[in-house]
Amino acid sequence: MFASPMAVTANKIAKNLDRVRREISAAAARAGRSPDSVRIVAVTKSVDVVAIKNCLKAGLTDLGESRPQQLAERFAQLDEYLHQRRDSLHSEVRWHMVGHLQRNKVKQALTAADVIHSVDSLRLAEEISMRAEADERVVDIMLQVNCSQEDQKSGCAVGAALHLGEMICSMRSVRLTGLMTMGPTSGEPGATRRAFVRLREVFDEMKQEKIGGDSFKHLSMGMSGDYATAVEEGATIVRIGTALFDPDAPAVN
Repeated sequence: MFASPMAVTANKIAKNLDRVRREISAAAARAGRSPDSVRIVAVTKSVDVVAIKNCLKAGLTDLGESRPQQLAERFAQLDEYLHQRRDSLHSEVRWHMVGHLQRNKVKQALTAADVIHSVDSLRLAEEISMRAEADERVVDIMLQVNCSQEDQKSGCAVGAALHLGEMICSMRSVRLTGLMTMGPTSGEPGATRRAFVRLREVFDEMKQEKIGGDSFKHLSMGMSGDYATAVEEGATIVRIGTALFDPDAPAVN
């Protein structure tokens, strides 16, 4: 069972979003980057459907969920609303599967997901490709890499990423668009930065080897407590939940 989702007013979301965007702009400036190169995925697992609608009204149309069942449910709950509001939205809504995905849940995830961030094995990529091919579609995926080297974390080993990426690129119905990682559980700033630097290094190596071609362009790293550090180290996608939806959200590192 899911925890009861919290309600968040449109005003609170707008204020939190403004703070997040200011933090991203400052971090991007420190790194000599444009803030426009960073996409915010609003991770909506803790909020109700009304809050998600308020999120859309604020201009955030990339929505992320951690569980396939909840992703499918949210997609169904908002389908009619999105159809009615299509002309007034800033852009097309894209649903992101950002949590751990088991092979037996792939079919459910693909009922809604436009992007899957958490591909961590060849067998999972094969399952996604097989299901996508049956649906006559190509699914954007990212390779999750365990840059913090924590046993409890999902993700392939750093040393396996390049070869796994090559094999994924041979599949017909998935498109490798980048890499994803999570910061260390400790949240220690130095360890967090090292994990993000390592992912960028793996990304640069794969780009040099021309893995993924022009589609391979994203670094999905950084969450509510560390997204500023992630942007400084090259993140093009940050996955934000608490900092958007909690009025008492803590300051980022």
